[in-house]
Amino acid sequence: MFINTAALAVSCLFSFNAQAQSNWEPTKNVEFIVPAGTGGGADQMARFLQGVITKHKLMAQPLVVVNKSGGAGAEGFLDAKGARPDGHKIIITLSNLFTTPLATGVPFNWKDLTPVAMLALDEFVLWVNAESPYKSVGDLTKAIKQAEPGKFKMGGTGSKQEDQIITVAIEKATNKKMIYIPFKGGGDVAVQLVGKHIDTTVNNPIEAVAHWKGGTLRALCVFDSQPMPYPKKITASLSWKDVPTCKSQGLDVEYLMLRGIFMPPKATPAQVAYFTDVFQKVRQLPEWKEFMETGAFKDTFMKGQEFQDWLLKAEVEHYRLMREAGFLAK
Repeated sequence: MFINTAALAVSCLFSFNAQAQSNWEPTKNVEFIVPAGTGGGADQMARFLQGVITKHKLMAQPLVVVNKSGGAGAEGFLDAKGARPDGHKIIITLSNLFTTPLATGVPFNWKDLTPVAMLALDEFVLWVNAESPYKSVGDLTKAIKQAEPGKFKMGGTGSKQEDQIITVAIEKATNKKMIYIPFKGGGDVAVQLVGKHIDTTVNNPIEAVAHWKGGTLRALCVFDSQPMPYPKKITASLSWKDVPTCKSQGLDVEYLMLRGIFMPPKATPAQVAYFTDVFQKVRQLPEWKEFMETGAFKDTFMKGQEFQDWLLKAEVEHYRLMREAGFLAK
């Protein structure tokens, strides 16, 4: 019997390479970039992921969280864009993935990175200080409408980002300008509202839940089409499910934010598959379910083509929102 040794050698080499690719895993520390400040929703999620991945030994190499918030997150995005495709750097993204390049003109687009997975969508809630006279959305919007322009101070994360997009939408709904005050992260924003240095915020649930539970903040409504599904009591009498939608209270504004994972450009399919598998394992943990409920996330997972299609639609929608708000870079 004739054996084609050359063909066999090529076949064996191909099989070895395929197996090596499918078995890829990091060989050193993996840098986990957060393109936002400490204490905010993205930072809290990244550090939660770091903790449970370490606890359950889902990675052999350490996952190291690094905040790179400069330029509304541009520092982090450009770092990831310029990184070597060796699989040792990932980045958690929020919707500044779209808004930052549109607002600043920085040479970056989400297509410069390699999508891995959508982990969840994050809600926005309209908050006031618990000692304020505003018990409902109607109370607050009525006061804004009757006040002099610029009397009300809205605190938010960054400039010309998600929080300010929602602020502009509220201004249009009330036909009254507010003073928007940017901070580095949602944790800072919540503290400012607790201290009554600002009048209202649209913080993500996880950024304000401790203060809500502690009785210093009041949740008025959620900027989603449906109430949040979590019935567990957070305060003595209220759960996330008890927070009405803003639209049902007469404030017709809706907005959800991405919580996703990306890698540098030219990441290999095996590298993407490795991290997708890690995060899918995280999603099976009871800690993940508790984290989703406590932070009132919309627990939505996407990968592959489905995630890419969602990103394309989200990019178009954010261009529209930024253009209407007058936030596009000149």
